Amino acid sequence: MEKLNNTQYDSIIFDLDGTLWDSTATVAKAWQSARQEFDYVKDDITAGTVAGIAGMAYDAIFTHLFPYLSPEQLERFKKRCSEYELDVLNAEGGTLYPGVKELIPELSQRYKLFIVSNCQNGYIELFLKLSGLDSYFTGHACYGTKTQPKAENIKDIVTDFQLKAPVYVGDTMGDYKSSSLAGVPFVFVSYGFGEVDAAQVASFKSFAELNNFFS
Repeated sequence: MEKLNNTQYDSIIFDLDGTLWDSTATVAKAWQSARQEFDYVKDDITAGTVAGIAGMAYDAIFTHLFPYLSPEQLERFKKRCSEYELDVLNAEGGTLYPGVKELIPELSQRYKLFIVSNCQNGYIELFLKLSGLDSYFTGHACYGTKTQPKAENIKDIVTDFQLKAPVYVGDTMGDYKSSSLAGVPFVFVSYGFGEVDAAQVASFKSFAELNNFFS
C-alpha cells in the first residue's frame, strides 16, 4: 500500500462508535434498564442490538428498533434511554480500540483531528473525558446538536475550521455514504461494526495500521 504524503491531507475526521471505541455493551445495559420502566416496550436490548444499528441517527435508531410504539411512547422511551445511557457510560465507559489511546496523540502532531458522529448530544464530550483524549481533538459535531444528517455535520466541520484537504475515517456503509455526500475522501476501518463495498482511500484492520499509513 502506497504511503500518503503528509501534505496530501490536512485533517482527519473520525467516526466514533466502531472506529475509536466500542460502547455497545454499556449502551445495551443502559437501554435495557430503561426498558424495565416501560411495559409497552416488548423487546430486550443486547449488545448485538446496539451493534446492529451502528451509524444510524439517534432518532432513527428507536424508530427502527421499535416501530410498534406510538410517537408519544417512542419519545418517552428514547428520552429515558438517553438519560440512562449517559449515566451508565459515565460510570462504566466503553472500550477503546487497541492503539487509539497511544496513537491519537501522535496523529494530532501531524493533522488536525475531529469527530463527527450520529450520536446524541453529550456523548462525544463524555468519550473525550473518559478517554483523556480531549486535548488532541480540534472540534466535533453530532446529530444531537443540530439534528441534521452526518454529511451536513461533516460539511460544517470542513467549513467552520476551513479545512482544505480532510479525510473521513469510519466503519460502516453509512459512514462512506455520508463522507461521499460531503465531498470528503473515505478511509475504512474493518475492525468496526460494518462492511463497505465501495471506493475508498484505504482499508485498515487495526488503528496501528491507520497510524502507520498517515505517518
